[in-house]
Amino acid sequence: MIEVSGVSQVYGAGAARRTVLDGVEVTLSEHRIGVVGSNGSGKSTFARLLNGLVEPTRGTVTVDGLDTVREGRAVRQKVGFCFTDPDSQIVMPTVREDVAFGLRRKGLRGAAADPVVDDALARFGLSALADSPAHTLSGGEKQLLALCSVLITEPDVLVLDEPTTLLDLRNARRIGDVVASLPQQVLLVTHQLDLLAGFDRVLVFDEGRLVHDDAPAGAVDHYRRLMA
Repeated sequence: MIEVSGVSQVYGAGAARRTVLDGVEVTLSEHRIGVVGSNGSGKSTFARLLNGLVEPTRGTVTVDGLDTVREGRAVRQKVGFCFTDPDSQIVMPTVREDVAFGLRRKGLRGAAADPVVDDALARFGLSALADSPAHTLSGGEKQLLALCSVLITEPDVLVLDEPTTLLDLRNARRIGDVVASLPQQVLLVTHQLDLLAGFDRVLVFDEGRLVHDDAPAGAVDHYRRLMA
């Protein structure tokens, strides 16, 4: 369970002071949670708070009772994160090496890691690309690799910050299908509202505030009216 208690996020000081989130209070326990809002609404900052990539200026964020500030390392073992641009998190030269990299924290290396990596590559349709240079993959393939490399660490929660923004429709749907099949609790930040069909809950952010919290149909309707 994720608990966000009285969280505000402020950057800068004086005339440059900017409030990105203001008094956000929410508990997240559902399996599939969507987050929507216009650019600059605070939704990406909210996502980054959930695994300690950003520390709140005020308030607290806990994951299963672990504080993201005081116990950040333990939180990040529970909460995986995928960025909009997969190049931000692909760190190894080849596809196989990048997936295997995540197993190091579990003490799995070399031959001991091979069967685990092979299974993960197969599940994400990346087996044929195992020895390919990661930077030569298409955008959709890179996003699948980023997902694979995070999920091989077996997080309890997966946070995705607009993972389909840079993709064409076919690859966006492919990523959406993968996300829909995951057993982990998923929090998806997106502008592609069709991806939220079947979700349990959707949060709507506007100007740093959580302004609506509802089932997908109601939340999306509120968001459309807000944008109009």
